[in-house]
Amino acid sequence: MANNKIKKLTPVQQEYRQLALKRQPARPVAMNCLRAFVVGGLICILGQGIQDAFMHFADMTQKEASAPTVAVLIAIAVALTAMGVYDKFGQWAGAGSAVPVTGFANAMSSAAIEHRSEGLVLGTGANMFKLAGSVIVFGTVAAFFIGLIRLVFGYGR
Repeated sequence: MANNKIKKLTPVQQEYRQLALKRQPARPVAMNCLRAFVVGGLICILGQGIQDAFMHFADMTQKEASAPTVAVLIAIAVALTAMGVYDKFGQWAGAGSAVPVTGFANAMSSAAIEHRSEGLVLGTGANMFKLAGSVIVFGTVAAFFIGLIRLVFGYGR
């Protein structure tokens, strides 16, 4: 598909494209991967620390502490997004800040903050759930198929 578009370019456009590709700065792929790995790991360590705190101070089991841990991570991400910190952090960290639940919370709250002037329902709600809709649908479909696999193969009985 992309090659078809290249063939339709005029010779001047093709020459410009080649010049632009030569002048494009090299991307530090290895450094970006390292940052993503370290930041994603640090977010997970923070989550584990929060979960351990719930287990120790609130006398919860590991299973009981899971939900409030996720809620605290989401609250931290939303607060940092509202202050404008998480977006700058995300630009530096890349996928390491986008993949965990904190990245999803950032994406949702960013959309809500950006479109708040358009109203509560059509601005905040509609734009926030453009992203959430696909994630919820994928999660529901994945859960359905995992449930089918468990049912067919008898896991968990």
